[in-house]
Amino acid sequence: MLDTVREVHTPEGVALRLPVAGPLPRAVAWGIDFGIRMSLLSACSMLLGVLGSAGMGLYLICLFAVVWLYPILCEGLFDGQTPGKRVMHLRVLSIDGAPVGWLAACVRNLMRTVDMLPFGYACGIVSGLLDASGRRLGDVVAGTVVVHVEANRIEVVLPAEAPAVSLQPLQPAEQAAVVAFAERAGLLTTERRIELADLAEGITGARGTDGVQRLFGIANGLLGKR
Repeated sequence: MLDTVREVHTPEGVALRLPVAGPLPRAVAWGIDFGIRMSLLSACSMLLGVLGSAGMGLYLICLFAVVWLYPILCEGLFDGQTPGKRVMHLRVLSIDGAPVGWLAACVRNLMRTVDMLPFGYACGIVSGLLDASGRRLGDVVAGTVVVHVEANRIEVVLPAEAPAVSLQPLQPAEQAAVVAFAERAGLLTTERRIELADLAEGITGARGTDGVQRLFGIANGLLGKR
């Protein structure tokens, strides 16, 4: 029932730690979205009620859109977040940490018909308890996971340095350390950057400012930047 962390490795060997969301925050997010959908349906009912039988047909179309298209469109258009998930600082990602795609968003939401069986999301709850990443059946089939995102997330921009290759083969932990250095360089003083870069002289072949720039280039190379 608790939140956990899922670690995935990119093709470049960089380890990503995804803070997987547990059932409670996901249930609260679902409740918020449910309230929004009921409000939308109530508004549609009042507006279309004056049209009689024709209004009923339009209401059924709105019902389908609100129940099924609402989560798919939100997750597809807004980076894996419905309004409820945004309030709870949650996001749907692919299992490898990549942004969720349209196909995955469709599959995970259409699979709710199975997760709800036999009642009260029983299948989804059991699946979440058995899966190491707390995924319901829809997430398992779609290859997605729901994670926490920072409330005030800061977009990390690596220094614009031409991609470079390390002078020595790097282990995954060493690759992660190089990328972390580049991501946090803006928070370090110039002296501290040089001090850390000098420790990596064996893979950069340089010291001082040149070593710092070389590390930036290696980080960009590891992340596949051009």
